[in-house]
Amino acid sequence: MHLNIDKVAKTYQNGVKALDNISLQIGKGMFGLLGPNGAGKSSLMRTIATLQSADTGNIHFNEIDVFKQPMELRKVLGYLPQAFGVYPKMSAEALLDYFTTLKGINSKKERKKLIQYVLEITNLYDVRKKHVSSYSGGMKQRFGIAQLLLNNPQLIIVDEPTAGLDPAERNRFLNVLREIASSNIIIFSTHIVEDIKDLCNELAIMNKGKALKQVRIKEATKELEGKVWLRNIERENLEAMEQKYQVISSKYNADNSLRIRVFADAQPDETFSLGEASLEDLYFYTLHA
Repeated sequence: MHLNIDKVAKTYQNGVKALDNISLQIGKGMFGLLGPNGAGKSSLMRTIATLQSADTGNIHFNEIDVFKQPMELRKVLGYLPQAFGVYPKMSAEALLDYFTTLKGINSKKERKKLIQYVLEITNLYDVRKKHVSSYSGGMKQRFGIAQLLLNNPQLIIVDEPTAGLDPAERNRFLNVLREIASSNIIIFSTHIVEDIKDLCNELAIMNKGKALKQVRIKEATKELEGKVWLRNIERENLEAMEQKYQVISSKYNADNSLRIRVFADAQPDETFSLGEASLEDLYFYTLHA
């Protein structure tokens, strides 16, 4: 199972270059698309999902030419956008039954079995009689996963799914994705590094329509090992430090001083201590570079 994205480019009518010759190779499991807002993540996902065309390039999922055979891809695609609407006065169970009917499953017994399965895997079975419109944000996102699982998709796309969720809802949602990741390709878009770290096998860092880096999570920080240095400074000295050193990031300490993280091949001076490279360091370093 593989998804190949080859030199895909897209410029909108207002002149914004949303996708700038992106090439990625994605295999089974969870793949993270990490980047700030406006990086082009949603544009790439909409293009893969056949919701918009590309100006140039090709996308193949297994033997399917996505641009030439969009209906073939849609048969094996599950897509969860950033926001989706639901009918206001329908329960989760009734709404899923409606969706399965639309998908051509005529047997009531088969529909019931499938609906029970997707409700259980998304931990919504106990609230199946409640109106989906009354669900919390995290429950609605899990319902989104339930409905996309109805056609047993091989390629699943989820776009910024944890935005606005509280920590408990976020964990429940991510656990659902973990459970279904082993037998599918799941592309997971986010600007939150923590979402990627414990969930994905591989990631690509995007910014300004470009795929800046693709790397396996286990190997992600190798290039930064021994090159991340830490120092506490006063807030007013940050600008001077940024001019003198390659500052990756900075965070406030309890006493309102700043701890800066600096990339350098060797210790800048004796006031710096060696830090352990993190995925967040790689993210900011790649964006700055």
